[in-house]
Amino acid sequence: MKRGAMLIAALGLGSVFGSGSVWAGPPYLTDDPEPVELGHWEFYAASQWSVDRNAANGTSPHIEVNYGALPELQLHVIVPAVLAVASGQPAHYGLGDIELGAKYRFIDEGERRPQVGTFPLVLVPTGSAARGLGSGHVEAFVPIWLQKSVGRWTTYGGGGLRIASGERDGVAGWLLQRAFGEAAAVGAEAYVTIPTNGSSVEVRMNAGLVIDFSSLHHLLMSGGPAFGGEARAQAYLAYQLTI
Repeated sequence: MKRGAMLIAALGLGSVFGSGSVWAGPPYLTDDPEPVELGHWEFYAASQWSVDRNAANGTSPHIEVNYGALPELQLHVIVPAVLAVASGQPAHYGLGDIELGAKYRFIDEGERRPQVGTFPLVLVPTGSAARGLGSGHVEAFVPIWLQKSVGRWTTYGGGGLRIASGERDGVAGWLLQRAFGEAAAVGAEAYVTIPTNGSSVEVRMNAGLVIDFSSLHHLLMSGGPAFGGEARAQAYLAYQLTI
């Protein structure tokens, strides 16, 4: 598949860090510290893609479920179906690496104080590494996230350490979002990965939109370019049901 065709396909479907890994706060790469409310559920049917010079890799789709299990504690799972396409090679499709996590907010937001939380994530190597559907090893991400809202504006971000196969990468992201009425919010983010193995620093930029059709039904989307690493662009598209 030609590079241009892969880019169009990726942006049309929906960002991953390779092998179907997600590590994101829909519809952005940067996450926030706010857990799902106690006893409430979030369900996503989503497609999240990344494209580089000679390949595209993403979820088609992935199912994400979040549950407010305890006060300030959210449980999280993503089960992805991954499509991997590389120039000159057959496409592969199948189960990717399953993501498990728990978000805990330990500081509530005050008049001047941001809310603060953590959201450790683990990727279980359930996808085939030989077919480009998984990493072939356990990966973990341990971040700290902060958030503050003022009127219609919300900003959040932070960073942490991503650990995979003995390597450790620093990750940091920040986002600014503005609500328009009760039905829509637009945002923009910068997300940086700093490898410790001497590889190039990667910067990803995204603009996103969230549309609330009702208190139950939502549409989320984002996309943008990437610089410095192997990726050239990423995109995300999802339907969300909140109960």
